[in-house]
Amino acid sequence: MIGRKPSRASSKLVLAVMLILGTSFFAQQFSSAAPEEQQIAKLVAQIVPRYHINQVQINDAVSEQLFDRYFDTWDSQKLYFLQEDIDRFSKVRTMLDDAVKVGNVDFAYQVFDTYRTRLGERYDLVEKLIDQDFDFTKDESIVIDGDDLAWAASTAEIDDRWRKRVKYELLQLKLAEAAKQSDDSEETEPAEDPMVEARDRLHKRYRNNKRNIDQTGGLEVLEVYLTTLTNCFDPHSSYMSPDTVKDFTIQMKLSLDGIGASLRSEDGYTIVHEIIPGGAAAEDGRLKVGDKIIGVGQAEGEIEDIVDLKLRRVVEKIRGPRGTIVRLQVKPETGVVQIYDLVRKKIELKESEVKGEIIETDARVGRKGRIGLLSIPSFYRDFAGASGGGDNFKSAARDVEMVLHDFARQGGVDAIVIDLRDNGGGSLTEAIEVSGHFIDHGPVVQVKDSDGRVRAYPDDRRGVLYSGPLVVLCNRASASASEIFAGVIKDYHRGLIVGDSTTHGKGTVQNVMPVEPREMLNIFRPSNSADQGSLKLTISQFYRVNGDSTQNRGVQSDIVLPSVFDHLDVGEMYLDNALPFEHIPEADYVPDRKVNDEIRTVLRKSSADRVAHNEEFGKVQEAIRRYLERKNRKSISLNEDVLREEREVDDRLAKAINDRSATGDAVPIDETPSEEPDGAKEKKLFAENFYTDEVLDITLDYVDALNQMKTVQR
Repeated sequence: MIGRKPSRASSKLVLAVMLILGTSFFAQQFSSAAPEEQQIAKLVAQIVPRYHINQVQINDAVSEQLFDRYFDTWDSQKLYFLQEDIDRFSKVRTMLDDAVKVGNVDFAYQVFDTYRTRLGERYDLVEKLIDQDFDFTKDESIVIDGDDLAWAASTAEIDDRWRKRVKYELLQLKLAEAAKQSDDSEETEPAEDPMVEARDRLHKRYRNNKRNIDQTGGLEVLEVYLTTLTNCFDPHSSYMSPDTVKDFTIQMKLSLDGIGASLRSEDGYTIVHEIIPGGAAAEDGRLKVGDKIIGVGQAEGEIEDIVDLKLRRVVEKIRGPRGTIVRLQVKPETGVVQIYDLVRKKIELKESEVKGEIIETDARVGRKGRIGLLSIPSFYRDFAGASGGGDNFKSAARDVEMVLHDFARQGGVDAIVIDLRDNGGGSLTEAIEVSGHFIDHGPVVQVKDSDGRVRAYPDDRRGVLYSGPLVVLCNRASASASEIFAGVIKDYHRGLIVGDSTTHGKGTVQNVMPVEPREMLNIFRPSNSADQGSLKLTISQFYRVNGDSTQNRGVQSDIVLPSVFDHLDVGEMYLDNALPFEHIPEADYVPDRKVNDEIRTVLRKSSADRVAHNEEFGKVQEAIRRYLERKNRKSISLNEDVLREEREVDDRLAKAINDRSATGDAVPIDETPSEEPDGAKEKKLFAENFYTDEVLDITLDYVDALNQMKTVQR
């Protein structure tokens, strides 16, 4: 039987009834969020479908994904929530889309409140378990991936998961402490039982975790929830609270107003980790690494006790406009409590800016040459300074230009190595301008927007700042703007790409847009309206000039050097909801002639021969083999002898290689806090080791190959 099609009026009536019922359920089930938080959620739900590259819809399918992902965000190891918690919230599984559209985000806070309650319950259990005696000779194991577990059906089941987790963590700490005592065996004092230190550190770890969660709420929870929502469409879209926007701005312009000290939190205390040169603290001279800051006050008023306060909130109190006074109550490592008055000033984050140095290769690899090393940690840009129309703003491209001029003033170099390892990207404009320093006039990148329109972005300046041999060093963490640069160098045959087999594979462009009404009437919005944060939203996709997207596949290296990092599940292809690879027509560009298949073949063979006969690279290959053997295992042994044997082999390899990309625990359950002494160690720009020495050898081979090619062409 074919039913009669309902009238438009009756359809609207059904929809209205459904919305009323849905709203009523939320009103009965949850308490209301703050009005400003409701407004933010409502605006985000309006902006995302309008501006996202895929013109997405927030619907029931998204609601179901949001439901699952939000629980996983707080409890990916399935150690807190019970199945009964999931069941209790499942009534709204397909209603979250409708709720967020009207600004109802009470689900986010209710789930978080449940998580905080469960964490408190587990904390009480963990405190007892840490002091419990364990049998480390027993043959049992722990599942290491929460995806392989179902939500615990009972308290007894989740308690047993915690018993194994605490046992594993104690065993790891015990073995680490025993190894440390073995290294310090020349000391005359008798060694303390490793379990004493292990228990103390684990107690501190969980106290800190509980303290942080107890002080989490409001916009922090909303930020997690709305970011989980945007991550349903792609892994790089996110909601940023006003505080996160401030941090993002600092990262892009490499400066902030404050005292110039890096801080860390330990057992409720805020401890000075590093004094930044040129800052207020460095100029004053009284604040020292290791000092505890126990109170913060402004120029007037009382000093506020900050013991047990979340580090992020401590930082907020210490930062402030340059020229103003902040008062710190400080407990030095030795001596009595002091109060220091410091005048805030602009702090330049020098450690994160472009740097360069000339390496005389004879001392490193026994071959004569001058290699310019150019390190680009990110493609930073002070957007506010640039939009102001002045010339004195922070820019990666400007800093690269200064380094290149400095190389020329020092007599020039035979070749340049650009180190983009761990460079996660930055400004598209900066990537284009930096590319223009090395290629003559022509397109650098192609960008496709949500309407499918493709636009080529060119380097408009004629000429180059450097035309000699060029090597770009990348790894799996080189992403986004780094891939634009590496891609244009490769497509123009301008230089060699060396490092991991490929880069990260992030081929999308995000725009940071304020969360505010988008209608024309917004021009009447009061100028003093509260800051509601910003959306970092994927609005377009970029492509190399050869038409390939870097999305998922990245930029493949011409010469691959072995590293364990290259075999980890790091990259866009491993992220949920990543956009697919695409190819579009290539742009109109004229390649250079500094790289060809013959040069690649010769250089690959020379490098492979050196690597094959290098003992240190042999240890890397052994580390890779061991990692691949264990990569897909589902559990880890809790037997002390078994775990000790694994650690000893891994430690020997790590010490021999002395390179973070070569070894490391491939399947950690929890990150152990660093026990390094306070204060930043001096960081070498291009640390001397077998890996970087091979990069220098490849570069010198490349110089020789180009010289031979010039000789043949004469």
